[in-house]
Amino acid sequence: MIPHERSLVEKWKGRPFALIGVNSDEHDTPEQQAGFKKQLQDNGVTWRSFRNDSIAPPIADTWRVQGWPTLYYIDHEGIIRHKDIREEAEMEHALEEMITAAEKATKK
Repeated sequence: MIPHERSLVEKWKGRPFALIGVNSDEHDTPEQQAGFKKQLQDNGVTWRSFRNDSIAPPIADTWRVQGWPTLYYIDHEGIIRHKDIREEAEMEHALEEMITAAEKATKK
């Protein structure tokens, strides 16, 4: 998913859009954490990406994630509008609608 995520970040640069990643891989040791950071850099991940176990309780527990990846589409009001849309065109359509709504809300 990283190439498509990277294209979304670029497409909506400068608009009210944020992508946040949560990774569930084990990164307990300093070497594993360094490897994870290098992997993000090598894959061109420029958006915020957290380790699931970086806080207590883990992010996946708080959000009741049952499997990976789980995709949440949260609007400018903090409301989950969609969950687990994976097909790229459908994903981009949902995001475009949400971004447009956020832009309209800021102009009021």
